[in-house]
Amino acid sequence: MRCLGAIAAIGAAALVLAGASSSRAGADLRWGQLVHVPGALDVVGPRADGRFVVAGGEGLFLLRRNDSIVPFARGAAGYVPPRGEAYLALAQNRRVPRAGCSFRRDDVYAIDPVDHPGVNLVTKTGRARRFADLPAGSFVSSIAFDTVGRFGYRLLVPALVENRTTLYAIDCRGRVRVVARGVARVEGGAVVAPASFGRFGGQLIAVDELAGNIYAFNAKGRIRVVAHPSIPVGSDIGVESVGFVPPSFRRGGSAYLTDLAAPGSPTQGTDSVLSLAGRGLLRAGVRPGDLVVAAEASGVTLSLRCGRRCATRMIGRAFDATHAEGHISFAPG
Repeated sequence: MRCLGAIAAIGAAALVLAGASSSRAGADLRWGQLVHVPGALDVVGPRADGRFVVAGGEGLFLLRRNDSIVPFARGAAGYVPPRGEAYLALAQNRRVPRAGCSFRRDDVYAIDPVDHPGVNLVTKTGRARRFADLPAGSFVSSIAFDTVGRFGYRLLVPALVENRTTLYAIDCRGRVRVVARGVARVEGGAVVAPASFGRFGGQLIAVDELAGNIYAFNAKGRIRVVAHPSIPVGSDIGVESVGFVPPSFRRGGSAYLTDLAAPGSPTQGTDSVLSLAGRGLLRAGVRPGDLVVAAEASGVTLSLRCGRRCATRMIGRAFDATHAEGHISFAPG
């Protein structure tokens, strides 16, 4: 009965979208199916060569500019996906103050969420190794890079213990420190806001599908609610995927989102990478620096802009069956 009620709520949200008035232009945007990926779980990028890294049930893939995929990081020294939702973060060339080292562009960091909590590193050439360990019993729930500097350009990794979040910051040597402990749960996509994002600029943005909240963590461990969108909430239903539109985004660009096949969930997914054209996003009023958010159920999509105040708008959705996961990433165009 719970799943039937959830599906009814999702359907109601879809009807709101379908009946959008002209004052909500763009609310009929639809994600399209780009390419099939078995166990599609996350997509990050672009790399320096323009390709995106996709996490799937069989391992990692590279999504090429012609919208085809090729296996990546396979073989004896390659990446073996762990059990659970192993979300990704893609590094830029960034020196970490006082750490005496740098993160290297196009290296991929993947969480090991369940059996051996921590983070694995996959170099841009496809060689994998363990990078950092987190306490046993943790459920590692997301990952993002600090691209602004408020957290010292470290890798930010939330983990759940007894359904409360501990936020870790990890430097380029794999050394771990605690930023916040015992705060509201977050799981799914996470991303650091650009400095232009109002009072939340430079903070870690993460989501909770159960409560339906979008949160911001600052470098001192304080957490605040950024927004509570008026869409259905619950396990496998609520807010899930996030990404900031980059400064260089143009009409020829695209947004990417993964849609995981999840039998038994309220929406069962299609095992594919989805795409949304840049011209549609811009026509809907989305601009560089805005946060784009997708719900796990049906990929119901919103934009969020923060200046002196924050404003949320519903702009579109994916398929009825979509089970969105991970991050939203952008090809600038």
